[in-house]
Amino acid sequence: MTELIDSHLCFGGEQQRYRHRSEVLGCEMVYSVYLPPQARQAPVPVLYYLSGLTCTDENFVAKAGAQQYAAAHGIAIVAPDTSPRGEGVPDDPEGAWDFGLGAGFYVNATEAPWNQHYRMYDYVVEELPSLVASSLPVDHDRVGITGHSMGGHGALTIGLRNPDRFRSISAFAPITSPSECPWGHKALGHYLGNDRDVWLSHDACHLIGQASTQRPILVDQGGADGFMVEQLKPELLLAASAAANYPINLRIQAGYDHSYFFVASFIGEHLGFHAQHLSA
Repeated sequence: MTELIDSHLCFGGEQQRYRHRSEVLGCEMVYSVYLPPQARQAPVPVLYYLSGLTCTDENFVAKAGAQQYAAAHGIAIVAPDTSPRGEGVPDDPEGAWDFGLGAGFYVNATEAPWNQHYRMYDYVVEELPSLVASSLPVDHDRVGITGHSMGGHGALTIGLRNPDRFRSISAFAPITSPSECPWGHKALGHYLGNDRDVWLSHDACHLIGQASTQRPILVDQGGADGFMVEQLKPELLLAASAAANYPINLRIQAGYDHSYFFVASFIGEHLGFHAQHLSA
């Protein structure tokens, strides 16, 4: 059962928040939805937004300023949480912010104790879209995916692995190759085990080389992002796309950092990008 827990009129549409019991994650989950005014007349395209480390569904909703562009283009936006939550859901035993609660990395964990709850890949690809399609006026034949940082990693990998589900893919400052950075080593090592060949199924740089279907991809990276060199490594994504002859529009935005001020500055262009590919 899905429960509406919050709703606000916003740019002629509605910004809503829902709670439901997730069978995939084994806990209660909360997600946010923006329904543009066009949804009152007919089902609208939908864009899934995946947030980054430490975030919930609320960060994007409050900080990105996406609703005005979603209303203009007639696109719904669904923003899930970043990890399972609640009593019994394990967290980083050392209380670190880059793993555990708020840091699900959009994979299905196979290692104990994480495998009981941390199945964010199945939640984003299967359970949540099925719930949204059955309860809201969205057209699930016209779907895009985007995200920021860890969520940019999720958007790229989920979009690349499911080209039949997602027509368009974009990302803000994504972790482009978690198998090649400290955040990824920690998360994938704990969730998936120590076999790095297993990690590659959640590494965008590897997946680009395996893709049989190409979808349009837009990536924005802040040039003054303090995480760019050690954790994000956009140059690896460019090299992978060139090697695979998979076109990607990757833009380095001079002077911008890793914050939601950066996301808010370019979210309108990303909504326009997705609208172009979800319009028919």
